[in-house]
Amino acid sequence: MVMVDIIPQMYLFEECYFENLMYLLFLLKMLLKGIIPVIPILTGIKTQFIIMPKNVFILSVRKSNQLKIKEGKERSNKLKQFFGTSRRGDLKEALRGLNNPQLIMLFSTDEQFDAHVKELEKLYPGIPSIGCIGMSYAANMTEKGVSVIAFYDGVTVSAGILESVSTMPVKYISRLEQDLKKVNPSPKDTICIDLCSGNDACVLTTIYSVLKRQNISLVGGTGDAGRVSANGQVYQDATAYAFVKNNNGRVKAYKENIYHRMGNYYFIASKTNRAEYIIGELNGKPARDVYQEILHVTEKEIQTQTFKNPFGKISGNDTCIISIKEVQGNALKCFRQVNDSDVLILLELDDYEAVVKNTIQTIRQDFSRISAVFSVNCLFRYLLFTENQYLPKYLQEMSSLGNHAGFIGYGEHYNNRFVNQSMTCVVFE
Repeated sequence: MVMVDIIPQMYLFEECYFENLMYLLFLLKMLLKGIIPVIPILTGIKTQFIIMPKNVFILSVRKSNQLKIKEGKERSNKLKQFFGTSRRGDLKEALRGLNNPQLIMLFSTDEQFDAHVKELEKLYPGIPSIGCIGMSYAANMTEKGVSVIAFYDGVTVSAGILESVSTMPVKYISRLEQDLKKVNPSPKDTICIDLCSGNDACVLTTIYSVLKRQNISLVGGTGDAGRVSANGQVYQDATAYAFVKNNNGRVKAYKENIYHRMGNYYFIASKTNRAEYIIGELNGKPARDVYQEILHVTEKEIQTQTFKNPFGKISGNDTCIISIKEVQGNALKCFRQVNDSDVLILLELDDYEAVVKNTIQTIRQDFSRISAVFSVNCLFRYLLFTENQYLPKYLQEMSSLGNHAGFIGYGEHYNNRFVNQSMTCVVFE
């Protein structure tokens, strides 16, 4: 028996045959140096081994006259992600090269969305699909036109719709439960991706009541213009969802916050309108006046100041960001629901380039091999990064992880949390 760098956790099991012991030792040397990821055609001496990057544990070696290659199932059926786009709005152009998808996500304009949903169903009948109105990206942005993000190979998918999300989404919860069962989920390999038309907090509470029973994570966001699609149909006042199971690897969800606390400000919210996301007063004073006095900005500047100084709501060890949408009289209308007696803090912009680098580093530490990354970036992050000419660099840095694609949301979803000015993503091994 030969042993090299014994490892505590099995990563991949394969069976191959070697021509001679010298060839075996040469290949092991290349593996340890990280020059080759897997051993190619090998004959003569049979060995069973376990591979991790730069680590090999040889279990046994014996003579054999056979010639055999046995590729691990994981490697031959690795999940793949497709991104296609057409800035002129030609769906067929965006779909060019897409074969045998298991899930298609559609991102289109308000003017073309309905027509694109119908066309997509004709081109790929019966294939699970979800969609919304909004901008998308991979290595570059698609601000107009149409884009598709698709998963294929090594993936099991089911998709569906929750209707009446502004009144009673729980009415349709049995659909969600049935669709989840179809993929035979587990916490380590299954993610829920949702695209929402509004009333996010209520929607997430409903969905997560099902997901938390099996510890399934969720990543998603809100689209534009109040419409979403699922399986070839357009819906208003609804949330489209897809359960995606990585058949041969793990999944993990992440949330990125590029803000930190400013000062020691605490605010008790009052005179709120939950339905309209309005904060009437902070500590008993008009919310508009409080914000202006602290930051020394005019009423006109409040909408852009939220890029640098949104509110935050502490939730356990996390902070949910609350963006200001506009001024309404003496009140502030936000992109996220605030309730009476909620305790808010004030946030300020961090070194976002350093934060992004740290996120990428964390993901690399968690995954030695990445098949795909799907993300949702807030509209305000898009505007901020664009204004500071950081957006191309950001997309390039995220693409360094592997196949990265996503869309611009009007609110981001992370498990049961509805957040603003954030990035959420799921990484597929």
